[in-house]
Amino acid sequence: MSNRVVCREASHAGSWYTASGPQLNAQLEGWLSQVQSTKRPARAIIAPRRIFILGPSHHVPLSRCALSSVDIYRTPLYDLRIDQKIYGELWKTGMFERMSLQTDEDEHSIEMHLPYTAKAMESHKDEFTIIPVLVGALSESKEQEFGKLFSKYLAEPSNLFVVSSDFCHWGQRFRYSYYDESQGEIYRSIEHLDKMGMSIIEQLDPVSFSNYLKKYHNTICGRHPIGVLLNAITELQKNGMNMSFSFLNYAQSSQCRNWQDSSVSYAAGALTVH
Repeated sequence: MSNRVVCREASHAGSWYTASGPQLNAQLEGWLSQVQSTKRPARAIIAPRRIFILGPSHHVPLSRCALSSVDIYRTPLYDLRIDQKIYGELWKTGMFERMSLQTDEDEHSIEMHLPYTAKAMESHKDEFTIIPVLVGALSESKEQEFGKLFSKYLAEPSNLFVVSSDFCHWGQRFRYSYYDESQGEIYRSIEHLDKMGMSIIEQLDPVSFSNYLKKYHNTICGRHPIGVLLNAITELQKNGMNMSFSFLNYAQSSQCRNWQDSSVSYAAGALTVH
């Protein structure tokens, strides 16, 4: 058997973000320095040993979740190692597919979080691994199953979960043009729709989130990874774990004012264990 290390290249570097390590590092330092922290200076911190990154599949139809077939994810900063022990545990469940290298490199949802992950963890770069998971168009029952599976990993304090998602994709090119005139301008309607969904996510209720999606069909690309996370949280709450989720920021790529406009919404939030 070959022991050759297989790498996934940073395939979107140079187009979606800079391929220059020094330039990317400077950009990330600039953005991160602008973050308003609500916490006081820490006396001690716990750094994660394993980082699960759940991203939606944009190009390949998947009814389940898929694991990568590589060992290393490259970034312009440094290489990130996949945790083959955890991958082995997940694969043994029979619930996962393997994605090809082509599928892996075509997909952007996981890759877009890798530079931030690498930068945030640079002082521990030889001490952590990643567990990338491509999440398909799961049924509600499948979201429950995967939520239950991932709940034991979410319960472990040395693990961190990152869920990749944009919010509303609005406009003719996205085939989505929901508009509530009572909110005023189109972009206000989009914000109201997004914040309705964000409020439901903060309630940590997967059923309400699923009902919201059925009613409004909001084009949240990471709705299934979010559904998996909410179901994992529900599982842990049954066992007495106390958690809360709050959104930290919201933005739109542009302000839509007429039917020819288009925009993508972005939201960032954090789950806290009490």
